[in-house]
Parts: sequence; C-alpha cells; structure tokens
Amino acid sequence: MIDQRHEPEGGGISRFAMECAASAATGAVGAAAAIGGLQGGIGWNEAGPEPGTFPFAVGLIIVAGSLGTLVQAIRARDGSTFLDGVRLRRVAAFFGPMAAFVALSIPLGLYVASALYLAGVMRLQGGYRLRTAVPVGLGVAALLWLVFETWFQVPLLKGPVEAWLGLA
Repeated sequence: MIDQRHEPEGGGISRFAMECAASAATGAVGAAAAIGGLQGGIGWNEAGPEPGTFPFAVGLIIVAGSLGTLVQAIRARDGSTFLDGVRLRRVAAFFGPMAAFVALSIPLGLYVASALYLAGVMRLQGGYRLRTAVPVGLGVAALLWLVFETWFQVPLLKGPVEAWLGLA
C-alpha cells in the first residue's frame, strides 16, 4: 500500500520532499565546509588554532542542523502541497527576470541590464505602459551611472552600449 502522507494534496511538490531536499542541500554545504576546513588544518600549533578550525566547526554545525531538519521532516511527514503550478508560476515570475538580469549583465553590462530589468518588470509584472516603463528604466540606469561612476568613482561592469556612447 502506498503511504498517502507523502503525496501533496493538490498535486505538485510536497512539503516533505522540499524539507528533505533542503536538508540534503544544506548538509552538502556543511560537508564541503568541513572538508575544506580539514584541508586547511584543524589542529593547534604554536600560533593557536590552524586556519581550518573555524570552517570545520561551522561545517559540522551546519551538518548537524541539516540532520535535525531531516529527522523532523521524517517524523512529521507533512504531505501538504509546498509548490503547485500556481505557486511555481509566481516563483518563476520573480526569479525569471532576475536570472535574465544576471545573464544579460555580462554581455551588456550592469547599466543596460538594469534598465532592461526594471523596464521589463514594470511592464510585465506591474502592468505599466512602455511609455512609463522605458523612461523609468533608463532614468534609474542613468542615476546608477551617476552615483557609482561619478560620485563614488567605482567602475561597474560595462558593455558595448557604454563603449558606443564613449562612457566605457
């Protein structure tokens, strides 16, 4: 007989599955930190603790917390829906444009990617007209340029548009 407690009520991904996945992911990060600490040395020398002592201890704490989360998830066996189609679309609507921003930042530079991101999010998610979204995106990118490049004198990643405009 199949245990129905692991199946989400309305389809999708169950809370139990997500808690197990999150526990595995954080456990892997903790294990990586502990292994890195071992490589740096966790002993004691004449100057004090070796460089890997702290990362090793933190890694063990993260692994222990991950195991605790896994035990709680197994004991609770919460089969309620964590992520269904509607929620997945909401998450994608948030992370999709952000991922596009990151991907476009390298070939186009941060300023152009920022203008495209802001204008796109305003138009697609906010429902603003292009005649509003585009000037706001360009204005914010210009303000970012002014703040970082002129006032703080911190050069950020630039692309071909800045070079074409003679700003690179």
